[in-house]
Amino acid sequence: MHSDQLEQMAHGAGFIAALDQSGGSSASTLAHYGIPSTAYSNDAEMFTLMHQMRTRIITNPAFTGDRIIATILFEDTIDRSIGGMDAAAYVWEKKHVVPFVKVDKGLAPEAHGVRLMNPMPGLDALLAKAIAKGVFGTKMRSFIHLADPTGIAAIVEQQFEIALRIRASGLMPILEPEVDIHSPDKGAAEAVLQRLLLEYVERLRPGEQVMLKLTLPEQDDLYAPLVGHPHVLRVAALSGGYTQQEATTRLARNHGVIGSFSRALLEGLRYTQSEPEFTSVLQRSVAQVYAASIT
Repeated sequence: MHSDQLEQMAHGAGFIAALDQSGGSSASTLAHYGIPSTAYSNDAEMFTLMHQMRTRIITNPAFTGDRIIATILFEDTIDRSIGGMDAAAYVWEKKHVVPFVKVDKGLAPEAHGVRLMNPMPGLDALLAKAIAKGVFGTKMRSFIHLADPTGIAAIVEQQFEIALRIRASGLMPILEPEVDIHSPDKGAAEAVLQRLLLEYVERLRPGEQVMLKLTLPEQDDLYAPLVGHPHVLRVAALSGGYTQQEATTRLARNHGVIGSFSRALLEGLRYTQSEPEFTSVLQRSVAQVYAASIT
C-alpha cells in the first residue's frame, strides 16, 4: 500500500469524488449530463460516453488533490486511459488524487428489507488487476430499505466478510451499506446499522483498518463513535439522492465525516457547456463539498 496515499487518506483535508457509475446508474447520469438514451445503442457505447464524461471531469483544473483527496472509479475506467496513461495512474500521478475501484456486481433482490450484494466470482482477479494498476482501495455497496435487524445484520456480515478478503490482498476496503433516504424508518435503520458496525469494527485485529461510506443520518453525529476509531481509517458520506444543498448542509452537521458524493457533486454539469462554464460549475461544487467535509 502506497505510504503517501495512506497518509493522504488518513489525514488529508477534503473529500472523495464518487465517479463509479455502473451499468445500473450510467444512463441516469448521462441523462442529467444532457446525453439522452437515444445517443447510444448498447452498453459499450454508453460506457464510452461515461468515460468521456469522467475524463472531462478528471482532467479539469478544478479536479485536484488540494480538495479532492480520492476518487472511486468503475472497473471499466481503470481498464481505459486518460491523457495517454492508465486512468488510475493519471489520477494519482497527475492530480494527486488517490484511486479506488468499485468491486461489487450489483444488488440481489430484496429480502428482510435489504438488498445484499450479488456474488463476486471474479473478485480475486479484479483485486490483482487493481493492485497492478496502482489502485489504493475498493468500494462495495449494499442497500438497506427497512429497519429489519435480520436484514441489516446480514448486510454488515457480508460487507465485513468481503472487506477482510480485500484487506488481506493489500487494498483498503470502503464498506458502503447505504440506507435508503426514502425509507419509512430511516432513523431506526441507521441506529441498528451503527450498533452493528461498531460491533464488527471492534472485532478487527490490531492494525486492521477499513473505511466506511454511509448515508447522511437523521441524527447528527450518529457515527461519531466510528470517526477516529483506530480500526476506521475514514468515515465518508454518500449523497444518496439528496440535492447538493441538502447533502452539504447535512454533511456539515456530521463532524469528522467527509463527503463521497456522486450525483450531488456532478449537479449542474452539462455536456453542452463550454469549458469555462463547465469549470465554473465544477469549481463551485468542489468548494461547497470541501467546505462541508472539513467541519
